[in-house]
Amino acid sequence: MSSKSQSQSEIIDLRSDTVTRPTPEMRRAMAEAEVGDDVYGEDPTINRLEQRAAELLGREAAIFVPSGTMGNQIAIKVHTTPGQEVICEERAHIFNYELAMLAHFSGCLARPVPAPDGVLTWERIERVIAPKIYYRAQTGLVSLENTHNMAGGTVYPPEIFDDTCERAHQAGLPVHLDGARIFNAATALSKPVAEISRKADSVMFCLSKGLGAPVGSLLVGSRAFIDQARVYRKSLGGGMRQAGVLAAAGLIALEKMPARLGEDHANATFLAAGLAQIPGIALDASKVITNILVFNVVGTGMTSVEICKRLAEKGVLASGIDTEHIRMVTHMDVDRAACARALESVQAICGRGSRAGAAD
Repeated sequence: MSSKSQSQSEIIDLRSDTVTRPTPEMRRAMAEAEVGDDVYGEDPTINRLEQRAAELLGREAAIFVPSGTMGNQIAIKVHTTPGQEVICEERAHIFNYELAMLAHFSGCLARPVPAPDGVLTWERIERVIAPKIYYRAQTGLVSLENTHNMAGGTVYPPEIFDDTCERAHQAGLPVHLDGARIFNAATALSKPVAEISRKADSVMFCLSKGLGAPVGSLLVGSRAFIDQARVYRKSLGGGMRQAGVLAAAGLIALEKMPARLGEDHANATFLAAGLAQIPGIALDASKVITNILVFNVVGTGMTSVEICKRLAEKGVLASGIDTEHIRMVTHMDVDRAACARALESVQAICGRGSRAGAAD
C-alpha cells in the first residue's frame, strides 16, 4: 500500500517533531483564548506566555515569534553589527537551514567550526576569533546549539557550556543559544532548563517541536534585549495581532509537555538499538540520548533517498539529510509500537546489507 493511500493514523512520521498535532486540550484552549492586539501589547494570553517563558528561563523578558528561525535571526541582529562574523558549529541550524539570513538580514558572515558531536568548546572557538586587525572582519557573536539537531540530538555537558559562555564574555563576545529543543536537553540532563542555559545572553526555544504546540517559539533575554527584538520582529512581519489563539496552545505546551519528553527519548533509544544491529547501517546507539537519530546507510548499498522512498511505501516517513545519512525524530505522535513497526520496515529494506535487500 502506498503512503498516499494510507490514512494519516497509519503513517508513522519520523521526519521531525515539528509534525506533531495539537492535543485536544490545546484545541479547546485555542478556541476559548482571551485575545487582544499583540502589536499594541494588549493580548493577555500572549503576555502570560511571554511572562511564563521568562520565568522558566530565569530571564527578565521574552517575546513570542512565529518560528525558531525568526527568533534566532532576531537575536543575531540584536547582538551584531553588519560586517561581523558569527562563530557557530559547522552543522548549526543558523548556518545551514535559515536561508543565509545571517547575511541577508544582519549583514554578517558565518564562521563555521567543526566539533565532535556538535559541542563547541572554547578551545575550538578561540582559534577562529578574528585578530584585532583593521582589514579582518571582527567576531561579533558566538552561537551554540543545544540539543544539536544534525549531530543527532546531542547535549552540551553543562560545565562545557558554562565555560564556553564565560570565556566568550571575557573576550567581549555575547553568546546566543539556539535552544530549539532545550527542554529535551534539560530532560536528558535531569536539570532545570534555566540552569543549563543561564550563561547565554539570549535563548530561543521552540514550542512547536517536542512540546507539541502547533505554532511558535520564544526568544528570551534582558528587558533591553527584548525591547530591541520587538522592533526587529515587526520589521520581519512578525507582528501577529490576536495571536493569543496560538499562545493558548503554547502555554499548555510549556507547562505540561516537558514532563513527557523522556518517553520520546526512550523510544529513540529503542530505535537506535535496533538500527545499530542492521547490517550496513552505521550508528553509535550509545550517543542517542534525546529524540534524534542520524545514521549512515552507505553500507546498505543504497542511498538515503532510495531507502526513504521504500520506507514511505511501507508507511514510514524519514528524512535523508544527504545521500549517505538519514534522520529520524521521535515525538508524542509516535508511540513504542509505531517505533517497532518502523524498525521492522527498515530491517525489511536493509536487512541483508546490500541492494538486494531492497527487493523485500
